[in-house]
Amino acid sequence: MSTVPPEAERLLEDEPLMAHLGTCIDGRPHVAPVWYRYADEVVEIVTTGRKLANIRQNPRVALSVQNDETGQARWMVSLLGTATVIEAEDETAAARRRINEKYGAGPDAYAENTLVRIDVGSATYRMYDDTLE
Repeated sequence: MSTVPPEAERLLEDEPLMAHLGTCIDGRPHVAPVWYRYADEVVEIVTTGRKLANIRQNPRVALSVQNDETGQARWMVSLLGTATVIEAEDETAAARRRINEKYGAGPDAYAENTLVRIDVGSATYRMYDDTLE
């Protein structure tokens, strides 16, 4: 059985929305915006800096994606999962191209970032706009 309901999968795959990645270091949360790609219950991000350092120390993460219109939420999806840092440059380059294509960025944007794959353990979602169902 799928962890992520099909309706939530469709929402995650459709639009190039910003996600908020939650990591934890020394018992304190750190949340930062990221671009992402979702497919088959795996989230791919490419990142660097504090987010990457936090994941290396504690792979348990949360990801929140919301679609809103002028501040009014239409829907939200929250994912909890375990992140794995992928050091292989060929896999990172391929993921970077997929993510950059989704967001309309050039193929070499964020070339210094490292691939992180998040295996989704649980998901919740909520529709606020009943015209989307």
